[in-house]
Amino acid sequence: MKLNILRPAEGSVKTRKRVGRGAGSGLGGTSTRGHKGAKSRSGYSRKIGFEGGQMPLQRRLPKFGFKNINRVEYKAVNLDTIQALADAKNLTKVGINDLIEAGFISSNQLVKVLGNGSLTTKLDVEANAFSKSAVAAIEAVGGNAVKL
Repeated sequence: MKLNILRPAEGSVKTRKRVGRGAGSGLGGTSTRGHKGAKSRSGYSRKIGFEGGQMPLQRRLPKFGFKNINRVEYKAVNLDTIQALADAKNLTKVGINDLIEAGFISSNQLVKVLGNGSLTTKLDVEANAFSKSAVAAIEAVGGNAVKL
C-alpha cells in the first residue's frame, strides 16, 4: 500500500449537485425548481397550516369554549394516602410539608383532600381545600380538618 494509491471506497464519495451553472450541466435553467409557482421563487417559505389557498383546517373549524382565568387547580390527595403516610412516619398531624417530603405533591401545588378511603387514627390534616366527605371522615375519628 502506498499513499499515492489511497482512494475512498467505491460509491462512498458523491459529487455535490451544482445547480444553476448553465445548460450543459443539465441542472441549469430552472435549477431543479420546476416551472413557475411560489416554490420556484427566491425567498419562498410556506406558512404553517397553508393548504395551497384552500381554506385551512384551523379556519374551517368553529371556535368553542373558553379558559377560565380564575380557575384554581388542586392536586387531589385521598384519605387512604394520608393514612398510609401517617402510619409510615408515625404522624398525628399531616401538613402540606409532609406531603411534599413524601413526594405526593410539588412545592407550588395546592392540595385538596378527597374522601376516598378511610382513616383509622385521629389525625389533624392541613390542606388548601377539603371535600365534604373528607371533612366528615376526618371528624368521625376525632381529628381536625384545617383549611389553610
